[in-house]
Amino acid sequence: MSVTGARGLKKWALTGPDLREGACPQCDNLRMLVEKNVPLQAFNTFHIVAKAHTLVRIAHESEVHDLLMHPEWGAAPKFVLGGGSNIVLTGDVKPVVLKVEIKGQRLVAETAKAFIVEAGAGEDWHDFVAWTLAQGYPGLENLALIPGTVGASPVQNIGAYGVELQDRFESLDAVDLQTGKGFTLNAAQCAFGYRDSVFKHGGTTPASEAVHQVVGLKDRVLILRVRFALPKPWKPVLGYADLDKKMAEHACTAPTAQQIFDWVCEIRRAKLPDPQVIGNAGSFFKNPTVTPEQCADIIARDPKVVHYRLADGSVKLAAGWLIDSCGWRGKSVGQAGVYEKQALVLVNRGGGSNGLGATGGEVMTLARAIQTSVYERFGIRLEPEPVIV
Repeated sequence: MSVTGARGLKKWALTGPDLREGACPQCDNLRMLVEKNVPLQAFNTFHIVAKAHTLVRIAHESEVHDLLMHPEWGAAPKFVLGGGSNIVLTGDVKPVVLKVEIKGQRLVAETAKAFIVEAGAGEDWHDFVAWTLAQGYPGLENLALIPGTVGASPVQNIGAYGVELQDRFESLDAVDLQTGKGFTLNAAQCAFGYRDSVFKHGGTTPASEAVHQVVGLKDRVLILRVRFALPKPWKPVLGYADLDKKMAEHACTAPTAQQIFDWVCEIRRAKLPDPQVIGNAGSFFKNPTVTPEQCADIIARDPKVVHYRLADGSVKLAAGWLIDSCGWRGKSVGQAGVYEKQALVLVNRGGGSNGLGATGGEVMTLARAIQTSVYERFGIRLEPEPVIV
């Protein structure tokens, strides 16, 4: 049976008798809500125009199992969509799009060393960070105002101002999109790296059978819930120039977690465009890591290069500085451009969520041109952060 939903789209509430002729016995009690030909412009922060041929909203784990029982969509390729803050759509999405909307926030346990808090994968990340502070569970304040959902945070191993998600991660629950089996992963099994994890790489072993080894789980699992260990006693993570400036401005040498949260929000709002106003996916390229010898060679040619020495002896370079040095700030390809206040951010100049704006092709053409410029000048290959779909 069909009903008409928002935007006049046809929706199908699928039940056994209405599903199809000759329904199999195990599908007789199937129930889920499916949308066809769904515009995705409002579901990606770049506001790129594209459609999902089929979209299923997942608000509960049981709906994943219902989907996997479906004779057509169960075996079809799938694409998991969270907040859409870290993707570039280069065309309509043919795989079945699973829009993750699983909610819930709670304190799971409290030990002498940490508060263990949990959030559903569909919770907004920034709202979750604010909730932890309001409940008296500090530790995520440096990660304030990062766009996206909780479920996407371990995929990217998000990080900012001296804290990465892996520093606060405890475990997550996921479901295998081939077998329907649920399983739990700890930090080691997630294989976290700089803006990287096991969820960004392919593999061959069934996901639910791979929990004891590091294998690729890209496009093979749906994250349901994520748990974080927020340390006790709490200590502020400082040492970044922007935070040092805020401490000096406020004559504060021992900021609270709430103060750091507020300062990070102010810093990010001053540097980065609001996706609701200007479409973007945040930092578009990863900061590259080079050897000390490579860094010395670059410094000899460009003494002002922004760089940070890491504990393992390697050196991290500021990708934004490299791009800026190649003259890309403010430049455009079609309606895709480089943000005037931060060269690391690519933006959609086409008028936000209601305009047609940049295409995914224009964004990627601009990105490849930037990569070529940086490589020709510095011999460094920049790697995009967003997932290209």
